[in-house]
Amino acid sequence: MGWKLTESHDSPHGEVRWASFGEGSPVVLLHGTPFSSYVWRDVAAGLATRHRVYVWDMPGYGLSEKRAGQDVSLAAQQEVFTGLLEHWGLRSPAVVAHDFGGAVSLRSALLDGVRYERFVLVDAVSLRPWGSGFFRLVHDNADVFEALPPHLHEALVRRYIATAAHHELPPPTLDALTEPWLGETGQPAFYRQIAQADERHTQEVEDRYGDLDCPVLIAWGREDSWLPAERGTRLGQQIPGARLELIDDAGHLVQEDAPAHLTGLLADFLAR
Repeated sequence: MGWKLTESHDSPHGEVRWASFGEGSPVVLLHGTPFSSYVWRDVAAGLATRHRVYVWDMPGYGLSEKRAGQDVSLAAQQEVFTGLLEHWGLRSPAVVAHDFGGAVSLRSALLDGVRYERFVLVDAVSLRPWGSGFFRLVHDNADVFEALPPHLHEALVRRYIATAAHHELPPPTLDALTEPWLGETGQPAFYRQIAQADERHTQEVEDRYGDLDCPVLIAWGREDSWLPAERGTRLGQQIPGARLELIDDAGHLVQEDAPAHLTGLLADFLAR
């Protein structure tokens, strides 16, 4: 698909694959679950005309390391993200975070004291309860689902990912998002990351969202069936001065449903 992460970083929770491109003020993009930095490919290309854009796959996701017994919890990803920013020498970058990436970056800001120049939360995991009915079912029965025959597992993952978008995903895109979760390494990794999802990791910071001291944009797909747009409205009410933008005709995967609209919003917000 032409999406390559050419750099690597040894984090406490496994090798992280990452890349950067473009010139200008730094912008870091965080993906969610069960995705990878691949979902940012179009948005990243647009932002790279004015910014140095950093993309990375969290440990246990995409092209980064996956292994048995790996800690891929939100707390672990927070530790990795805070360490990556230090590794990159970024003291106050702009941060754009989707889904679980929202929770990771919120924790880094509020628990590790990381400062952001500007902060964008896109359909972000941030307020309890989160996770679809299917997500909770797998969370409670991960060992059973992990034992599925590979062809049934692949069908399940493909259909699950497809429901994140409001429009039908092109087959090559769905293939690229599914592929990291297949095979002897990918299949257990898929259920591992769901099994380790724990709402206490957002509970620890939910009452501190008002402490964010940088400009905040909340962007949300109006048709999000995973995290309804009402969550974005509630989140905006907890962050003083936050700007809320609901994106029409887009679901949870706004990057796939409305990449041009989202890129325009981001470019405008980051330029202010």
